[in-house]
Amino acid sequence: MALRMDLSAIIEQMETGEQDAALTALQGYNKEMNQCFTFSREEERDREEGEIQKHLGELVLGFLGRELQPSCQLACLETVRILSRDKDGLDPFISRSAMSTLARYAGITKPMEDQVECEGEQAEDVSSELVKEASPPSENADQEVIVEALKSICNILLHNETGQVVAADLQLIKGVSKRLKQCHGPTWNHEVRFFDLRLTFLLTALRVDVRAQLAQELHGISLLGNQLDATLDLCWPDTLETARAGLEDVPPEELPPLSRQQIELAMEILKILFNITFDTARRKVDEEEAAGYRHLGAILRHCLMSRADGEERTEEFHSHTVNLLGNLPLPCLDVLLMPKVQQGSIEYMGVNMDAVSMLLEFMEKRLDRGHKLKETLLPSLNLLTESGRIHRETRKFLRSKVLPPLRDVRNRPEVGSALRNKLVRLMTHIDTDVKDCAAEFLFVLCKESVPRFIKYTGYGNAAGLLAARGLLRGGRESGIYSEDEDSETEEYREARAQINPVTGVVEEEQPNPMEGMTEEQKEYEAMKLISMFDKLSRNNMIQPMQLRMDGTMREMTSDDLQKLTHNPAVQPDEPTNSGSEDEAP
Repeated sequence: MALRMDLSAIIEQMETGEQDAALTALQGYNKEMNQCFTFSREEERDREEGEIQKHLGELVLGFLGRELQPSCQLACLETVRILSRDKDGLDPFISRSAMSTLARYAGITKPMEDQVECEGEQAEDVSSELVKEASPPSENADQEVIVEALKSICNILLHNETGQVVAADLQLIKGVSKRLKQCHGPTWNHEVRFFDLRLTFLLTALRVDVRAQLAQELHGISLLGNQLDATLDLCWPDTLETARAGLEDVPPEELPPLSRQQIELAMEILKILFNITFDTARRKVDEEEAAGYRHLGAILRHCLMSRADGEERTEEFHSHTVNLLGNLPLPCLDVLLMPKVQQGSIEYMGVNMDAVSMLLEFMEKRLDRGHKLKETLLPSLNLLTESGRIHRETRKFLRSKVLPPLRDVRNRPEVGSALRNKLVRLMTHIDTDVKDCAAEFLFVLCKESVPRFIKYTGYGNAAGLLAARGLLRGGRESGIYSEDEDSETEEYREARAQINPVTGVVEEEQPNPMEGMTEEQKEYEAMKLISMFDKLSRNNMIQPMQLRMDGTMREMTSDDLQKLTHNPAVQPDEPTNSGSEDEAP
């Protein structure tokens, strides 16, 4: 009740039209409600308060259409920001004229003659009148006013689809892009830059048309790449090689952490770039586009090798970097290997593997955490898979770390704490995407060779991927890989004949369960087993499958099972010998 009386009193002060009275009333309201983020509409009293809040919003917008002193502008916009947190109370703010007013205070409108385009003469007259009366901030206006307006627009976009449509129609992305181009100048403070980026992120996340407009018409890759370059304070000692300005000779591991403000801005930029590049990896790009993506890739490599103040913040920063790297065209990922090998660098085959090693370390950290693997692990695992598939040096380095020459032939591939063991365990994960991705990564490291894949994972773990690829009878996928070389260890060579290919380890010899049975007893047991399969199949509890000659699987029908009942002497398909080929690490 007290709040409703306060609102009524505020509205009375607003209705007088006097700036001083309105300013005092709004400042009191803003102070009291500044930390209020939840609004209820469950009770009748709450609904009445909601209507009063809407009326307050209309009055505040009316004030913003007049010429106001700066302190009153700021108080009005603070009130709009608070009211726009209520997703059920946005009606006063989602009209074209209201959004235009907020956009003018944010400094992101189009040229004056293009601002007002309303349907119907009456709407056009009203909006034109507002433009004449209003005193929108210029580029040198109080930046607190700009920030409050940007926050209000962000709240509206976050909660209301009509507001999203109006924002797209008003071409707000053009206004904010124009200001983003000034990233190298000191004109705008951190908050203006941050909420410009937050607004751009929301527009590109919520509107496909704005996403395409920023990427193509407004050259978003170049625009935001320059923004990221300026934010990280980079210099370019060589083509596609970055360094921190003033710290060119300092090794990456000795660089000071990026500041909180740099990290905040950089992560917003990375999220926007992710939105506008999410389909890039799946389409061909021309030479000019590829050059732009390589330039961006070099900056992302720098992000990967940088750290924030605190492990948690660093991991979040790297996570956004990895997500975006996964969107780049695959041939452009060669920028990860381009920096020269320096003292302290991880070198492999004469190539700098610092970035690849960092990706592997990041992936294993996510794997060990085991939380929401589909969201947290797959981006880095997919990126490593595709990098290994297309770059020989990357694949060989990853294989040396993940699948070193096999020495342990007594423990199952999924048992142990090595990275190989952890990934093999994922191959039977309950989430199909997770297990497929883990299997694909190991398959690529095995150069998509079925015998080698079985050697390192066991036939039982490998069967899912092999069945999906039609490779259960052995063979190899048509990847482009170097010739095989033998790198078997002495331990593996000695035990190879005793290794069970299904489990991938040497097992103690087990007694034959059919020893001592007559042929009639064996036939009886076989028919009994087939009858059990038939019963389970008829009850839709299992789906029996049969291996075709080409290595693919087909469903077995009841007729197939009946035929087997009459002819149980079935020759089983033996898994392909797993020790026939290998390569140098």
